[in-house]
Amino acid sequence: MSELHLRQSTLPASDPATISVFASPTSWIESEAHTQCRQVAALDGMIHVAAMPDLHPGKGAPIGAAMASRVLYPFLVGSDIGCGIAVFPIRLKRPVPEKLAARFPDLDRPLNPDLDADDPAWTVLTGEIPAGHVEGLGTVGRGNHFVELARIGAVLDPTHASRLGLAADDLVLVVHSGSRGLGERILREHTEGHGAGPAPDPQAYLARHDEAVRWGALNRRLLAARVAYALGAAPTEPIVDQCHNLVEVRDGGYLHRKGAAPGDGRDVLIAGTRGTPSYLVAAHAGPEANYSVAHGAGRKMSRADALRRGRAKHTVEELRRTPVGSLVVCGDRQLLFEEAPGAYKRIEQVIADLVTHRLATPIATTIPLVTYKTADLAAGSRRDERRRRGRR
Repeated sequence: MSELHLRQSTLPASDPATISVFASPTSWIESEAHTQCRQVAALDGMIHVAAMPDLHPGKGAPIGAAMASRVLYPFLVGSDIGCGIAVFPIRLKRPVPEKLAARFPDLDRPLNPDLDADDPAWTVLTGEIPAGHVEGLGTVGRGNHFVELARIGAVLDPTHASRLGLAADDLVLVVHSGSRGLGERILREHTEGHGAGPAPDPQAYLARHDEAVRWGALNRRLLAARVAYALGAAPTEPIVDQCHNLVEVRDGGYLHRKGAAPGDGRDVLIAGTRGTPSYLVAAHAGPEANYSVAHGAGRKMSRADALRRGRAKHTVEELRRTPVGSLVVCGDRQLLFEEAPGAYKRIEQVIADLVTHRLATPIATTIPLVTYKTADLAAGSRRDERRRRGRR
C-alpha cells in the first residue's frame, strides 16, 4: 500500500482509531465530511474508519464510510436500515424510452396484502413479510432512491460480465430503495432512549436490524416485479443485490456501513446519476478499507444548493430528459432539481479511485433509459394537451 499516496493517509484521531480516505487529490471532499470522520473516530471503542471516494457529510455521521468498532452505534447505520441497490435482468422488445416511461406503474402507491392480493408482484414473496411490516411495501421512497430501466453499455471485463450473464445492450432494472418506515422506527425508538449512544442490548438491536435488511431486499424485489409486469416482462431474480446501510458482526466487533457497499468478493452496482452511467464492479476490498467500496457518485451539493443553482440554470423540462437521452419520471419539481446530475460528483472519478486503490474491478456500465423517482400524475394531461395541439 505504500506506493498509494492519493490521500489514503491516516488522519488525526483519538488513539487507537485510525481513518483512511480512499480518494485522489483531484477528488473533492467537503471539509465537514472529514470533520465527521474525526468525530466518529473519537467515539469509545472505535477501531478504524474507512472513507470512500464518494464521502460527503450526513446527519451526524459521514455518508460513504465503513466504520469498525468494538461498540455498536445504531446512529452510524442511520434510519434507512437495509437500503441497497439490486440489478435485475429484463427482456423487452424495442425499448423506446418515451413509450416505456408512460407504462411505469405508480410506485408511490403501496401494495396492500389484502386489497392488492391479486397483484402478480406478490409472486416474488416467499414466506412471511419481515417484521410483519406491511406499510410502504412496493414503494420507492424519496431522496436519492429510484427504479431505473437501463441498458448495458461498455463491457469493461468480459470474464466477469459473462459470469453475470451480461452482454452489451442487454436490459436491466436497477432498484435503489431501503426499509422505508421500518428502519426509521427502529432508529427512532433507540434515539428516544439513548440518543447517539451505543445500543444497550446489541443482540436485540441486531434482531430488529436484520428484519429491516430482509424487508429492504423484499421491497426491491417487489418494485422490480411491479415494473417488469407493467412493461410486459416476467420478473427475474437479481444478479446483484447489496445493502449499503447496515452493521455486521465481524472479527469480534461491529462493522457499520453508511453509504458503503460490502466489498469483500461481492458484485456491486455503484450508482452514477440520472444523466450519467452507473458501474457494475467486482469488489475485492480488504481490511484497510473495512472490506467496503463506494455506493454511488456521492453528493457534491446540499439539496438546498442544488435547488437554488438548478433553478438558475435549468427548466423542469430540461431535467426530465438527461444528457444521455434518458427520461426521468418525477412529478415533484423540487426533487428534480435536488437530484439533478450536477448535484453529484463525477462517477468516473469515484470508479478511478477505487481502481487505483485496488478495491474494485469495473465490469460494465449501465446507461439509463427511464428513471422513476416519484409518480408524475400530470404527465397524462400534458400528453393529452400535446395531442390536442397536434390536431389543430
